[in-house]
Amino acid sequence: QVQLVESGGGVVDDGGSLTLSCRTSGFVMERYAIAWFRQAPGQEREGIACIAPNDIYLEYAQVVKGRFVVFRDNAKSTAYLKMDDLKPDDTAVYFCAADPRSIYWKPEGAPRENDYAYWGQGTQVTVFS
Repeated sequence: QVQLVESGGGVVDDGGSLTLSCRTSGFVMERYAIAWFRQAPGQEREGIACIAPNDIYLEYAQVVKGRFVVFRDNAKSTAYLKMDDLKPDDTAVYFCAADPRSIYWKPEGAPRENDYAYWGQGTQVTVFS
């Protein structure tokens, strides 16, 4: 059974840092693209980062570019989102997602929700002013 479980959320001050983890199971991670999304209260879910199966090609939403970094450790079946200089507008539930992709696939722009079949349940990130 394909499963993704997020962890690492919490409460931080303006300018603080957090690293989120996405532990996966039930699929060959090297054959899947991994993406991170977030959803604030009353807002649509937005894609913020993704990483291709070959671990080389990365894309970010403009609002997080330069502050967030996505990476993964396939040996640990875990993907990560390192977040620095967090702002109150970053407050949201953060989700990881996965979808099978060719090893030749290259992401174009921020990830789109409908492109991903498998999802975790989310982890809350709250940033105080």
